[in-house]
Amino acid sequence: MSGHSKWSSIKHKKAATDARRGKVFTKLIKEIMVAARMGGGDPNANPRLRTAIQAAKNENMPKDNIERAIKKGTGDLEGVSYEESIYEGYGPGGAAVLVESLTDNKNRAVADIRHIFSKNGGNLGENGCVAWMFDKKGYFLVASTAVEEDRLMETALEAGAEDVREDNGNFEVITALEDFEAVKGAIEAAEIPTIEAEVTMLPQTSTNLSGKEAEQMLRLMEMLDDCEDVQKVYTNADIPADIVERM
Repeated sequence: MSGHSKWSSIKHKKAATDARRGKVFTKLIKEIMVAARMGGGDPNANPRLRTAIQAAKNENMPKDNIERAIKKGTGDLEGVSYEESIYEGYGPGGAAVLVESLTDNKNRAVADIRHIFSKNGGNLGENGCVAWMFDKKGYFLVASTAVEEDRLMETALEAGAEDVREDNGNFEVITALEDFEAVKGAIEAAEIPTIEAEVTMLPQTSTNLSGKEAEQMLRLMEMLDDCEDVQKVYTNADIPADIVERM
């Protein structure tokens, strides 16, 4: 099982509680604000904003919250200015970790991220140390109970998807970056529900972890995901399913 699919599933289970949902809302609002600031407030002309709004709707964020975040991003309402940064490092067992940050205080962000790495058997590296191991791709996660594999495959591949595969009890649909919107439209038109639909960073290869290293890696990912300045976390770690379930 790929680390990406597994971590996506874990994140959605974590987000079920009210406390977790509050953190999810904060991350989504920040993404909407930055997307609107960079590409304008019209989702029809701003693919990044359109994706961010859909992600917010998937989490049942109230419409007023979404509209207010857009207005803060475009400057129609006063709001905090967030800066984007990418941090790279290594987790237990040498697994690659890529961290996307949106923060109003870069010094705080890098200090907190460095501390989380060191506390969990990892270390923050130099720019470029692991980014080359990941490719920017369109990614869809679909529950295997939601659709027949043949139907999903036909819908996605005809729209330009690169691959449809089964993983961890779900289906993954992978697309080139430029085909993400077309495939997304086709899946929506076919009324196939998705657990996740996003532009993401997929690892080219996996690093197999077990035992204590796998447990440390899960804690590292969870602490990074809970950090207020961290937007998204990616890894090439492949963790045994029994360890995921146990923890």
